Amino acid sequence: MKALAVDLGGTHATCGLVEERTLLASETIDTDHAKSLAALLPTIAKTFRDLVQRESLSLQDLAGTAVGFAGLVDSRIGRVVATNGKYEDATEIDLNAWSQKTLGIPLRIENDARMALLGESFAGAAAGCKEVVMMTLGTGIGGVAMIEGKLLRGKHAQAGCLGGHLPVLFTGRQCTCGAIGCAEAEASGWSLPLIVKDWPGVNQSALSTYSHVGFKELFEASSGGDSVAGAITIRCLNIWAANAVGLVHAYDPEIIVMGGGVMNSAEVIIPYVERYVQKHAWTPWGKVQVRAAALGNNAALLGALPLLSES
Repeated sequence: MKALAVDLGGTHATCGLVEERTLLASETIDTDHAKSLAALLPTIAKTFRDLVQRESLSLQDLAGTAVGFAGLVDSRIGRVVATNGKYEDATEIDLNAWSQKTLGIPLRIENDARMALLGESFAGAAAGCKEVVMMTLGTGIGGVAMIEGKLLRGKHAQAGCLGGHLPVLFTGRQCTCGAIGCAEAEASGWSLPLIVKDWPGVNQSALSTYSHVGFKELFEASSGGDSVAGAITIRCLNIWAANAVGLVHAYDPEIIVMGGGVMNSAEVIIPYVERYVQKHAWTPWGKVQVRAAALGNNAALLGALPLLSES
């Protein structure tokens, strides 16, 4: 079975053509300056057609289209429920109707982190596991849950997909969601430059030489012995680890899968978070394993077929 998929992130959209557990072809679109989802849809449709043609297929050969969206999604009605500063018009768009009209195939939509967990459970680090939590560390922080092999969604489509918005510091920074001290507000891609800017002694740090500080620059400076970068790195690791403990206590997983762009430093992050979780989480049944995502940026795309196959 083959399907189209698009992972709509904060700064880019990755379109893919998948067959079972294999990504046949993909292409990334820069969406940093996209003013609306409606304005982006023609580009996505063209990219889909190009991918299908490249593989010598037709749209009628496909089971459908799956969309991973960075916002609150109710997959039962196929609509975006709420956004967080990106694609504000998405709540007004019937994407299934758009796909049927433009591509001639059905479409299902899901929160992007949930779709990534579907991918990892179908073809990645959580294959064969039914009790899983996934954390995605990138521009924001995603935290989603699977219980008894099924995604946790809840009455209002919010259950199990706001793991990055668990408060880890009640006196902390205000988050884009409106809460105070969310993990995302304390250690994510968008909040890191603000944290670095306010850090004592940063002007004497190697971090001050960068025009923009992301996690790549932070981990590089830290590994080079910069004391300020090292202190901020430890703080981020503790935020992520404390967030992981909260997810364990909330959802009772046997495995935590960690993905996202920050996991280029998985060799530092995974052992730290696992030690912390196994020391501090209350799990009398045993120890929660922490694993790096196996599918990288392709996880959500490879969640397409499981999503389309859901009853």
